[in-house]
Amino acid sequence: MRLKLSSTQIAWRAAQDIADGAYVNLGIGIPELVARFQPPGRQAIFHTENGILNFGEAPAAGAEDWDLINAGKKAVTLRPGAAFFHHADSFAMVRGGHLDVAILGAYQVAENGDLANWSTGPKGVPAVGGAMDLVHGAKRVAVITEHVTREGAPKLVERCTLPLTGVECVTRVYTSLAVIDIEGGHFMLREKLAGLSFDDLQAQTGARLHLAGPVADLTVPEL
Repeated sequence: MRLKLSSTQIAWRAAQDIADGAYVNLGIGIPELVARFQPPGRQAIFHTENGILNFGEAPAAGAEDWDLINAGKKAVTLRPGAAFFHHADSFAMVRGGHLDVAILGAYQVAENGDLANWSTGPKGVPAVGGAMDLVHGAKRVAVITEHVTREGAPKLVERCTLPLTGVECVTRVYTSLAVIDIEGGHFMLREKLAGLSFDDLQAQTGARLHLAGPVADLTVPEL
């Protein structure tokens, strides 16, 4: 029985919902892995706020060109037709509503769609970065995250207790245990791991899970 999905598997599942030709920003952390997994016959156009459009997955170890990095300072590759532009132009794309999807990480997601995904602590990126612009500029905001913290506390909660990145902005959450939509101020369960009961999933979730029909099995390849 699968206990939970790996970060790579969560990223794979999120990639399956990206439409062909969509303009997509990938946040720092697990979301960066989404660039590896384009479904056959579909190709997203990935945007990074430091000024690249149409980048690809990370290069092989030892083949990095450190002049080509994303906002998380990770090496990327370029696809045919890739473009470079000023940081200000990149944010004009975000703020102008030209991105179809933003896929971000999270510390907490509330059942009404509020998102908390930044910190001034000593670990990670000690600032909000472009996330506040992305959650309001992108047409759709999805989150990739572990279902609980390392200490076992729920990351999906009734109300966020950490500083907010955006209000009522998240529409779908991909976790290590489930796929959950946010509709009408509620967590709507769409998929869960086959070996995980609804009650066990609810016990690891900090707000009530709602059902709107059959729940599909969360099925991913071995990656």
